[in-house]
Amino acid sequence: MTAFTEAYDYRGRTLVDRDGDKIGTVDEIYTDSDGGQPEWALVHTGLFGTKKSFVPLRGASPTGEDIGVAVTKQAVKDAPSIDASQQLSEEEERHLFEHYGVPYTSEGSTTARGVAGEAAGDGGDDTDGRDVSGPTTDEAMTRSEEELRVGTRERETGRARLRKYVVTENVTQTVPVRREEVRAEREPITEGNIDDATSGPDISEEEHEVVLHTEEPVVEKRTVPKERVRMDTETTTEERQVSEDVRKERIDVDDDQS
Repeated sequence: MTAFTEAYDYRGRTLVDRDGDKIGTVDEIYTDSDGGQPEWALVHTGLFGTKKSFVPLRGASPTGEDIGVAVTKQAVKDAPSIDASQQLSEEEERHLFEHYGVPYTSEGSTTARGVAGEAAGDGGDDTDGRDVSGPTTDEAMTRSEEELRVGTRERETGRARLRKYVVTENVTQTVPVRREEVRAEREPITEGNIDDATSGPDISEEEHEVVLHTEEPVVEKRTVPKERVRMDTETTTEERQVSEDVRKERIDVDDDQS
């Protein structure tokens, strides 16, 4: 069993489960009603450490700077929610033991009590010098402040997808085309062409035919790959301010000396 003086040093240290997974930070140690052996650790758990859970200290031992316990992180996560008061009732303690599968006995102890509550003198003796402030403390007061513990969590803000569809647009291009036209050429009778000009009958009817040609535009379409498109994500970081009220204790000196 963990010694009381050793367990008292657990506060503020990290609690890990039997597999080495982090459970949370120890906030308080609860002992049996006789003020003897430590029974429970009150641990800050959850995303921002705002949830408090009771973890049994049976079989707990230091693991480097951390404290190892014999239960799993999931068991702590599923533990019943119990108000973190200065005392655990017998029913609450029995419920916790049943959840963690730890044998419960009421012999010598039916209630667990927090170290800080016991030290404050809630009915016991010899409490001088162990309270943070009050009539039973020593000559000094402890001044405390609340501190913000700010973290981040990830949430889905939307989805993006690639979608391909077909649009039709009109494309106009200019292409040159050629065509043949008839042109009559007249030449005078000369000594060079007189024989061709008089080779036929003097008076006759004739007909000559010429085939004309023209070019027409021809359109052909073909599919050409242009680019590849894929989706990727990039992460940008921006600064955001988080504001919350925190309480601070102040200590004044009242001097009634005349």
